[in-house]
Amino acid sequence: MSKFPKLTLTASLAALMLAAPVSAGNYGLGRPALPEEIAAWDLDVSPDGTGLPAGSGSVEDGEAIFADYCAICHGDFAEGVDNWPKLAGGEGTLDREDPLKTVGSYWPYLTTTWDYVNRSMPFGNAQTLTPNEVYAIVAYILYSNDLVDDDFVLSNENLLDVELPNAEGFILDDRETAEAHFWTNEPCMSDCKDSVEITMRAMVLDVTPEETRAKKVQELIRRTKPEPSREEVKAPAEAAEQPAAETASASAVDPELVAAGESVFKKCKACHQVGADAKNKTGPLLNGIVGAPAGHVDGFKYSKAMQEAAEGGLVWSDAELAAFLTKPKDYMKGTKMSFAGLKKDEEIEAVIAYLKSFE
Repeated sequence: MSKFPKLTLTASLAALMLAAPVSAGNYGLGRPALPEEIAAWDLDVSPDGTGLPAGSGSVEDGEAIFADYCAICHGDFAEGVDNWPKLAGGEGTLDREDPLKTVGSYWPYLTTTWDYVNRSMPFGNAQTLTPNEVYAIVAYILYSNDLVDDDFVLSNENLLDVELPNAEGFILDDRETAEAHFWTNEPCMSDCKDSVEITMRAMVLDVTPEETRAKKVQELIRRTKPEPSREEVKAPAEAAEQPAAETASASAVDPELVAAGESVFKKCKACHQVGADAKNKTGPLLNGIVGAPAGHVDGFKYSKAMQEAAEGGLVWSDAELAAFLTKPKDYMKGTKMSFAGLKKDEEIEAVIAYLKSFE
């Protein structure tokens, strides 16, 4: 790892534009760049905070903005979607053969995060965010990495107070002197190898974000839903009177619906685990959640709101889970769950079926 001297594309472009009078004089092209034109490119923010505009944004606002502009590529919890970068997690992985490099685990300066979001995001529509929106998004990224609380507000006044975990993990680049002996010979410029062969080919798939990513899940759900029987069509009222336990059992044994739910559950994996080796993370493990009383997992510190709901006798039936998953913060004021919610009934049905497979 190395810390290179700060030299940005914007600074280079600004330098070229400042040199425009010379080029214009030699070639008769162009004109000197105006100060405001240079300022439009000179957007970089330095590690010491130089270049940060005034503004502020909260984790709560950042969650909503992140869901609108960032989640399609980076996931609702900054956990990454398909091949798009993960922005959260990776703590303690930098000494591994395949480390997970995120804002929380690898980046040394929070100003770098702010600068990159401000200049390059959102994908395909860069530099459309206001400074306050950028502060809010960066605050939410910090929250997703468990570096700040959910009531945190980031601003130009306190941004430098936030020290990222890997701030001391970089060293100065001394290769110019330390590796000078590598560069003493004349480099080979032609016929350097007897033969050049292609030894393998790379293929990258699923690198374009889908605005309707849920369509895949919904289509799978539609394909897996059984056609209603004649009896069900003739007597919907009788089907409605069927005991909830039997209905739950029928959903739980539908393997293809469970498979669809597993795909939906990717939105939850940043905070929750299921299965034999499941552990509490940012959220509690979810084994046996369907039909269980609220706040039942030992060793997990629930929010005050969830504790009160548990004392009030809340049980996670299919209906209660569906209502909660639709919009957690509306369902339970004060919940620690930052997820914005599932917008499709099909996704909710599928993920509940998936959870039922982990009793």
